[in-house]
Amino acid sequence: MNKNMTLETARSPECLLFECISGSRAYGTDTPTSDTDLRGVFVMPRPLFFGTGRIDQVSDEKNDETYYEIGRFIELLGKNNPNILEILYSEEPCTRFSHPLFQKIRPEWVLSKLCEATFAGYAMTQVRKARGLNKKIVNPMEGPRKSLLEFCFVVRDQGSVPVSEWLAELGLKQENCGLVKIPHMRDIFGIFHGENYRGMIKGDDSSEVLLSSIPKGEEPIGWMNFNKDGYKKYCREYREYQDWLANRNESRYADNVEHGRNYDSKNLMHTFRLLDMAEEIATDKRITLRRPNREFLMQIRQGEFEYEDLIAQAEEKITVIGEAFAKSDLPEVPDLEKLETVLIEIREEWY
Repeated sequence: MNKNMTLETARSPECLLFECISGSRAYGTDTPTSDTDLRGVFVMPRPLFFGTGRIDQVSDEKNDETYYEIGRFIELLGKNNPNILEILYSEEPCTRFSHPLFQKIRPEWVLSKLCEATFAGYAMTQVRKARGLNKKIVNPMEGPRKSLLEFCFVVRDQGSVPVSEWLAELGLKQENCGLVKIPHMRDIFGIFHGENYRGMIKGDDSSEVLLSSIPKGEEPIGWMNFNKDGYKKYCREYREYQDWLANRNESRYADNVEHGRNYDSKNLMHTFRLLDMAEEIATDKRITLRRPNREFLMQIRQGEFEYEDLIAQAEEKITVIGEAFAKSDLPEVPDLEKLETVLIEIREEWY
């Protein structure tokens, strides 16, 4: 039996349990250029299930189309995964196919107080992500990476000067200098000058300073601090920025540049959608995919609000959600016993 599972197989009549349109077209926040995302649930072919194969999900390259095997689907329902709950609560006209066996899964078994973490908690990660993207947009780090020496400073009088400035004033080259670490002093080095020393760094891409052997009795010409923590932080942010440049959605980035608010507006729109859904779960014990406040969400997407105002609103809303879940009589966790029972029933009837 071929253990490779494809989207075509998952969507075939021999496997498909459920299929729906998801994402912005389900929420009502789509635009003319929005993709059509598909989500589905399938049952593994019988030989795969009874053999040694295991398929949790299949997706296309962009993850615009993702189908979950029924066992994985039930498992994630038990964890109140937002993407999975949205499949369960799909309605017309977004539901494209629903097998009678899929109707055995009852929504009332699933919603629980775990949703505070999976919806509101995830929204908080989106807020942090928005902050990170805001930082990248406002503080571009294009061009060559800074040299380690730009994080080195030499003691002068009661202050310090950049080591490159200090070297230039003395007419010295870093290649003719030697460094010795000073015991019991973190990232402090004595500077020596001579033709036989190794230099301060190997090159502009160096990640560590060079140390030299210094003859006994040699006097240092200066004292240098290497801001190692600052340099590591810079290198990490530079690497993250370059990764972002390489992988960012250019159309989405162009939208953000056009509205000029310096934040990822689509990211923050989904943050508020998740927060609204979390509050509905706590107070109304339901999930509504098509958002009744579409106009407000689209205003966020179009960049009509100040970034800091949106962040403040989101943080305030998270407090309200926490209070709502504390008062809610939702169960602490989904009914895992009923979910496992229905999984067994679906498999037995399917096979």
